[in-house]
Amino acid sequence: MLVQKLEDKISLLNSEKWSLMEQIRRLKSEMDFLKNEHFAIPAVCDSVQPSLDQLPHKDSEDSGQHPDVNSSDKEKNTDIHLSISDETDSTIPKQNSPNSFPRREREGMPPSSPSSKNTVHFDKPNRKLSPAFHQALLSFCRMSADSRLGYEVSRIADSEKSVMLMLGRCLPHIVPNVLLAKRERMVLHLCQELIPLILCTACLHPEPKERDQLLHILFNLIKRPDDEQRQMILTGCVAFARHVGPTRVEAELLPQCWEQINHKYPERRLLVAESCGALAPYLPKEIRSSLVLSMLQQMLMEDKADLVREAVIKSLGIIMGYIDDPDKYHQGFELLLSALGDPSERVVSATHQVFLPAYAAWTTELGNLQSHLILTLLNKIEKLLREGEHGLDEHKLHMYLSALQSLIPSLFALVLQNAPFSSKAKLHGEVPQIEVTRFPRPMSPLQDVSTIIGSREQLAVLLQLYDYQLEQEGTTGWESLLWVVNQLLPQLIEIVGKINVTSTACVHEFSRFFWRLCRTFGKIFTNTKVKPQFQEILRLSEENIDSSAGNGVLTKATVPIYATGVLTCYIQEEDRKLLVGFLEDVMTLLSLSHAPLDSLKASFVELGANPAYHELLLTVLWYGVVHTSALVRCTAARMFELLVKGVNETLVAQRVVPALITLSSDPEISVRIATIPAFGTIMETVIQRELLERVKMQLASFLEDPQYQDQHSLHTEIIKTFGRVGPNAEPRFRDEFVIPHLHKLALVNNLQIVDSKRLDIATHLFEAYSALSCCFISEDLMVNHFLPGLRCLRTDMEHLSPEHEVILSSMIKECEQKVENKTVQEPQGSMSIAASLVSEDTKTKFLNKMGQLTTSGAMLANVFQRKK
Repeated sequence: MLVQKLEDKISLLNSEKWSLMEQIRRLKSEMDFLKNEHFAIPAVCDSVQPSLDQLPHKDSEDSGQHPDVNSSDKEKNTDIHLSISDETDSTIPKQNSPNSFPRREREGMPPSSPSSKNTVHFDKPNRKLSPAFHQALLSFCRMSADSRLGYEVSRIADSEKSVMLMLGRCLPHIVPNVLLAKRERMVLHLCQELIPLILCTACLHPEPKERDQLLHILFNLIKRPDDEQRQMILTGCVAFARHVGPTRVEAELLPQCWEQINHKYPERRLLVAESCGALAPYLPKEIRSSLVLSMLQQMLMEDKADLVREAVIKSLGIIMGYIDDPDKYHQGFELLLSALGDPSERVVSATHQVFLPAYAAWTTELGNLQSHLILTLLNKIEKLLREGEHGLDEHKLHMYLSALQSLIPSLFALVLQNAPFSSKAKLHGEVPQIEVTRFPRPMSPLQDVSTIIGSREQLAVLLQLYDYQLEQEGTTGWESLLWVVNQLLPQLIEIVGKINVTSTACVHEFSRFFWRLCRTFGKIFTNTKVKPQFQEILRLSEENIDSSAGNGVLTKATVPIYATGVLTCYIQEEDRKLLVGFLEDVMTLLSLSHAPLDSLKASFVELGANPAYHELLLTVLWYGVVHTSALVRCTAARMFELLVKGVNETLVAQRVVPALITLSSDPEISVRIATIPAFGTIMETVIQRELLERVKMQLASFLEDPQYQDQHSLHTEIIKTFGRVGPNAEPRFRDEFVIPHLHKLALVNNLQIVDSKRLDIATHLFEAYSALSCCFISEDLMVNHFLPGLRCLRTDMEHLSPEHEVILSSMIKECEQKVENKTVQEPQGSMSIAASLVSEDTKTKFLNKMGQLTTSGAMLANVFQRKK
């Protein structure tokens, strides 16, 4: 084995030596030939050359970059076709193919000389894309011209002399591989070395049938071409296309793609999808917008392979950069919606990176970006919200809103290009620098505003004039910007007011959209056009407090989206003060008007996800802690519960706990009760022993201080908190504090004479015991507290809720059996005694009863589960 590897290595080194020596001879020979013969290479009259032209051509210095045959162990391609095969991949052109290609008869082509040296002309689309955008679009055509073989494939000989030179360059690499072709990777390497010979012959051969057979061999040379091999074939196809012109590309190359559109191997269908994009610049314009578009549409709708559909989307994007038939606009839009709704994340990502920006560029040229594309997406969102009153399709909302978000750079570019100052934007003198953070990071080069405009220098000049126009001269006559201000923003703000404020996903999506919109359009635009429209809607003033109406707009998603999507765009001191002041005002007004706190909670959840805003949120809450109104102090206490989980323990110790201790001694009992959930969350999330002891002492004071003996609301809140945090709390705290105190509360509840209060406490105790039953409970704790507490609870339920009593009796019976058998059984690991012996029959009864109980289904579902 080692000897074989060494022989392979020697062969490879010899091959490289031959390559270097031959390339030196080739360069000398070609220099002499050019001097003597003065032959001309056909020129390609295309508006923008593919990225192949921009790639560096590696000569003798980089000859070592050609594919390493020793690295082919990772290639599992065992079926290589070098001759006639008995499978469908025969090198003989297929007769009566089921996928008959609608084209001219290949045999009936005009007998023009394939080696004609006349200039080849390609159809130039009637488009206005910037060269930078066009080049970025073509960069998604993955070709290979940065190796010796790639260089050979990208150059097609066009005369007898150049054919001989090519043979002289290629044969030294083919012969050693023929001699060593017993091994799979050598055969594979040999196939790649044959590609330039096949292409050259197909390009120059005078007989159409022979050319067709050679191209058929090219597309069937490797049964399942990997990424590198497909790139090599695509490079060759592009070189062929540039050499022979659009007529022969349509007649000779496209049929090969059409025949393999339904091939059983995804690698072959992938080659077809990639070819459609790579060949787009070299096809007749009517074929681009008809046959090729239809091929890609068919593959997008029917192909089951994510990788193939992803390649289809990229090729569709390239087609959109060349298509100029307005009648295809709506077909493109339908394809866009299909791509956005694709189940594969890869396909959706490619849509945002390539297809959508390219389609938006065409839409802009047609004058449809604002009037159709953006408005249609907005209308679809509004329809979703109207139809989703009882269940919003959040996936579709994300689909449409993310598409709108990806269109923001195109919209801003349109505003700049149609501004009153656009004719003055000339590059002269020193160009101003654009701040690195001026724009959000684009998803792809095609979403970069400078790429859409044409260059970073041109964008810098336009931005300078843009800011000056907004500050000094206004927006009169600036139709594209006035549309954003007077039509887009009001419609968006209206939509925001309709979404469910409790939907974290929806709030996050719209927040991110407004953040990118404001960052893209700039600080002056945000301060003068966006903020005033929100402020007019919100009208934050204590004069507007109306307890009957609950100051309606403040309870909607408008609040968190304005706070997190607009007020966080810029982080200078005055911006942060504005955000703090807004949140303080919202907290005050919602509290004083007795309105739901969902909008404030949504703001805290969204901002709390970013540690950069934790200090700011604590500042807001401290404002509530020291407020003169008990209603505001109560709200502040409840908001701490949301913040604790994301804040680091240092801030919890230094800022959160002191504030909660202050509130826990508030003159108003409602404020003290409101601190309990936050204290419970600290017990659930913090590990510092000293901090836990401080919280434990405070909760103990609530439970043991005589002044709270008859505080029904306080006891209810504590039981609910124990049930929520107990399973995840520190085990010692749970065993020494939670379970014993639940036992005491159950005992006291047996003495309650008011049935409504007794049932309320009993119901919450049942939920707490159900949640705690998933935890490990020691035998002592089971005997002394857990079982006695359950018996007390059963006593209550016997009189007040027989359904609960049946379940409790089963739990108690089996827990007692567990304790009795403890001496002869091994411990059950982390499974609770209460849960480990519950029979299947009891579980079935319990689950059947759950729908009839008034307790929380989510809590009850945990009764018979292991602790995770």
